[in-house]
Parts: sequence; structure tokens; C-alpha cells
Amino acid sequence: MKKYILLGCGLLMMTASQAQQGKWQNLFNGKDLKGWKQLGGKAVYSVKNGEITGTTVIAEPNSFLATEKNYGDFIFEVEYKLDNDFNSGIQFRSQSKPEYQNGRVYGYQMEVDPSPRRWSGGVYEEGRRGWLYPLDLNPSAQNAYKANNWNKYRIECRGNEIRTWINGISAAHVIDAELPSGFIALQVHGIGKRQEDVGKNIRWRNIRIMENPPASAYSAYDSIYVVNMIPNTLSEQEKRNGYTLLWDGSSTKGWRGAYKPSFPEKGWEIKDGTLNVVPSDGGESTNGGDIVTDKEYGAFDLEFDFKLTEGANSGVKYFVTEKEGNSGSAIGLEYQVLDDEKHPDAKLGAAGNRKVGSLYDLIPAYKLYSTHKKVGEWNKGRVVVYPDNRVEHWMNGQIVVAYKRGDNIYKALVARSKYAKYEGFGLAQQGRILIQDHGNAVSFRSIKIKTL
Repeated sequence: MKKYILLGCGLLMMTASQAQQGKWQNLFNGKDLKGWKQLGGKAVYSVKNGEITGTTVIAEPNSFLATEKNYGDFIFEVEYKLDNDFNSGIQFRSQSKPEYQNGRVYGYQMEVDPSPRRWSGGVYEEGRRGWLYPLDLNPSAQNAYKANNWNKYRIECRGNEIRTWINGISAAHVIDAELPSGFIALQVHGIGKRQEDVGKNIRWRNIRIMENPPASAYSAYDSIYVVNMIPNTLSEQEKRNGYTLLWDGSSTKGWRGAYKPSFPEKGWEIKDGTLNVVPSDGGESTNGGDIVTDKEYGAFDLEFDFKLTEGANSGVKYFVTEKEGNSGSAIGLEYQVLDDEKHPDAKLGAAGNRKVGSLYDLIPAYKLYSTHKKVGEWNKGRVVVYPDNRVEHWMNGQIVVAYKRGDNIYKALVARSKYAKYEGFGLAQQGRILIQDHGNAVSFRSIKIKTL
């Protein structure tokens, strides 16, 4: 009998626990800051009229009012209002540990950004990697923020999947495995020593969370762009959006040497999910040589991660036809991959048009909001070719080059470049994707493509 009583109690407890899942819980009682703790700077947090108010203080670092509890999978909602425009954010799955920069807060942040760049709703990683999802990736959400009004934020975390909404508009979608759980925190951004920013307020209300939601509680997939930080994988929404892996992460399938019938026997190495150029003499295609896709592409959206070593040079080319039969690297439009600080090629060309991210020897890359990661860190490159011949180069979520194949500006740029001798340079209807062997150690991964 005792065994059955214990079993019955266990079932009741399990049923009660399951009943809590899928139900909203208030994180703020409307009266005081019970369940919260302050981290970082000394901005003032107070409670009035059923709202939490954060007030800026001079010469203090970023301040955070954090939940005492950590959360993994959840749906979170909050309303906030800026009384004066300034930067802030909502931390989630965040950490503060003595061994990391003396307890500095780090983790995901849903951005509050009323500046002209309009990135409210994007995802930033406070204290570590920086921007994961700048809102340039999703222009449809850039007008969702309402100035001088209440804004509603929604965050959904399910395993490695992170999604955000601002005022009902889908804003960001990130796949990342770095932080599976952590606290939620309300940020008051540091203002340095700017006297004019002292006493600015941000207010929060209606703060609630649903822990371990059932699948039915999560929002249906949509079609916004996905930033996938997990190498050589495709998320469910990426598949729905039409992306496929151009490199499978483990073999040479789908690739061969430029001007060759098969993949090079030397000069390339596949290791730990990376495709690597083996360093040699620093010359163009003097070791293994360039590699190209078996297939040709016209309008497409190409993604790739790249990591440089010190002084390295490489490139990703497109509309490569191999008709030129030249020696050295095969001819095509090139997304430059380069260590600007240490490689001499960065100082050649015109106006910086041989630096990283540039349309090589034609158009320099814009440098916006520190888009380029350091040598030894992974950068996310992207080339988008639209059916009307508009082309964009992206780096880490921002456009750094934009042009149109075949227009008068393009023709003038080609006429003054090293490519002037090639008739119809870059104007083929279709061509192969190429990764360049320039004799330096460079790594690639997460190579994906979508046909437009």
C-alpha cells in the first residue's frame, strides 16, 4: 500500500509540474524588486505606478537588473518606454561570473536602439562577440520601434534557436549553441561622462515568462533571414527559406579544381569541419590551385564563414566560367578575403578596393560599425546577386559593397582595372563559385547557397 501511495504522490507532483509548463508567470509583482538583483553599474532602479524605472548615472558602466533565477527554454514578453532616446536592451540567457572579467555581464541582448540605424529588436552579445543579428538583415522590422511610446518585446528561446519580435513584427532569428541558459536582465546603458545624458529614464512593465513552453506555444516559422552560428548546418527555417549546403563539411563532393577534372590532390585540407588552404609560397594557385563548384549559378544568395591567419590572402569568386584559360587564379568577380593590416595587397589598387570585403580591384568595402572581426576569428561573408543584376557584399550582417553588373558605372570601373583586357568581364549569365588558393592559410566553413 505504501508503495502505491508514494507512486500516487509522485504522479500528482509530476502532474502539478507539467501544469506549470505552458503557463505565463509574472516576473515583476508591480510593487517591489523581489526576485531581481543589480549587476554591473550603479544606475538607479525604482518602482512606481506598477512600473520599473531605470535612471542613468554619470561615469558608470552598463547596469543590469537581473532575475535571480536562470531560464533556458522560454517565451518572454515585456513592454518598455524610453522617456529620452538612448541605447538599452533586454539581456537573456546571460551570465555574470567572477572568473570572467571580474563578473562582467555577458550574454544575448535584444537591442533597444532608437538611433538612425534602427536596430531595435536585433540580437547583440553583450561582453563577448558583439552583433549577431544587426537589423540590416531584416529591413522590414526597422520601422517597428515606436518613439516616445510603449513598445512590446517578445523573445522565444527553444534549444539553439533564438527569435525576437518588436510590436508583433518578427525581428531576428539566430541559431547558436553558446549559451543554453542564463538570467534575464533590464539594461540601463552607461553614458560615460556626458552630463547631458544624466537622469534619462527607461521604464518597463508587464514583464512575464512562460517556461518550457509546449511546441504549440512557439510562433510558426516565417521567412526572415536566419543567422546560423552552428557550423555546416541548416536550421528548419533556413531549409524552408530555400538554402542548401554548398559544402557538406566533410568531403570534396560538389567541388573540383579550377581548370581540372577533379579535386586537387594537394594544397587543401579538410579538418574538424573546416575547408583549409594549405600554406605554401603565397602565390596564386601555385600549390593546390583554386577550387570551383561543379554547378553554375546565376542569381543567388551565397553565405560563407572565413577565418584568416596573419598576413593571409584569399578570395571567394563568382561568375567564374574558366573560358579565359589563364595561368594563376581563375577569372571572376571577387569578394576579397585579406588581412588588411599585414598583407601588402591592401595598399595596392585604388581607394582601398583590395581590402577585405571589397569587390576586388573595383569597389572598396564600406567600414560600418566594426564589421570586420580580428585575424583568427570567424567572419560571416555573403554575396547576393539579384535577378536584375544588383549585387551586394555583406560582412557580419552589414552591406559593405553594392553595385549593378553591366551598368555604366560598372563598365567604367572595369575599364580602369586589371580586368579591362577580359571582354565581358563579370557579365556571364551563370558561372561557378570559386575559393582561391593564394598560398596562405585561410579556413572556410558553413558555405551555403540559395537560388533566387
